[in-house]
Amino acid sequence: MIMDRKMLMDTKKNPFYKHAETEFFLAEQNGKIVGRIAAIINHTHNEFHDENVGFFGFYECINDKDVSKKLFDEVKVWLKARGVSTMRGPMNPSTNDECGLLIDSFDLPPLVLMTYNPKYYVDLFEAEGLQKLKDLYAYFLDGKTVMSDKLIRVGEAMKKREDLVFRPINMKDFKHEVNLIKEVYNDAWEKNWGFVPMNDEEFDYLAKQMKQIVDPDLVIIAEKKSRPIGFALSLPDINIPLRCNKNGGLLGGIFHLLTKKKQINWVRIITLGVIKEFQRSGAASVLFYETAKRGIAKGYNFGEASWVLEDNMMMNRSAVMLNAKRYKTYRIYEKSF
Repeated sequence: MIMDRKMLMDTKKNPFYKHAETEFFLAEQNGKIVGRIAAIINHTHNEFHDENVGFFGFYECINDKDVSKKLFDEVKVWLKARGVSTMRGPMNPSTNDECGLLIDSFDLPPLVLMTYNPKYYVDLFEAEGLQKLKDLYAYFLDGKTVMSDKLIRVGEAMKKREDLVFRPINMKDFKHEVNLIKEVYNDAWEKNWGFVPMNDEEFDYLAKQMKQIVDPDLVIIAEKKSRPIGFALSLPDINIPLRCNKNGGLLGGIFHLLTKKKQINWVRIITLGVIKEFQRSGAASVLFYETAKRGIAKGYNFGEASWVLEDNMMMNRSAVMLNAKRYKTYRIYEKSF
């Protein structure tokens, strides 16, 4: 995961930084690094939402309010110099990547591409005067309780009624499939809070990273009369074998991933949606059902659906339909200065 973080922060290779201004800051105390933070202006976000906000991300800090304050002060000074007086985060570096501060369930490990932080970070954020802007939920799914008789009956009936076909991604035609998913994504998520459209280069960069770990059966494309109208992307939780890599080295990580891959029994539902034209049709609920059904068939006994906006009623209802339990909360904060 250290390699993953390096790719996120690589301003030369990650195409995100072509439309963003970013500065990274380190806090040093007695010759030792004790904190870090990034100041970010995402021009695509500001243009799309007609806002003038800055972001902070990649925050890490010892349990020291003075050190934390100095980190946030650097962000504020940097943003103010560029005409921005509001900061929002944490974003690492945008909503298309890792985001949010964990505010509960600190005893549970993070799943793939989700953040983790100590409990005291909440106190450090509140000491800075940061206020809640939006909560993001993570739901726990247990394969033993998800597939009720009623769910199967309703799911199959809705699938037949809407004349929907679900298929896995064709890895032999990966580029074409990514282009189909890209069109659905930018349409389906356009009205979501915090959504930032990804250009071709960004989408392809992200797809290339995920291709290495994806289970094709868990990338599901929903079609109506051969037309793609939705998709769901789930990833095996590779954090399970990677946690065995105590030294954090690349070769060790690859070794544990290859030798312990069959031990992965968790999956994370990363994103799921349908284009606006069909968002009231029930297609999203059926897509949720299909994801659960196929994941269980592949031996994934447990799952996490994350993240889900606190006010996304359709997705929250779909999670409840699957007997999912809300078990983690990630918070986006904001402060004007």
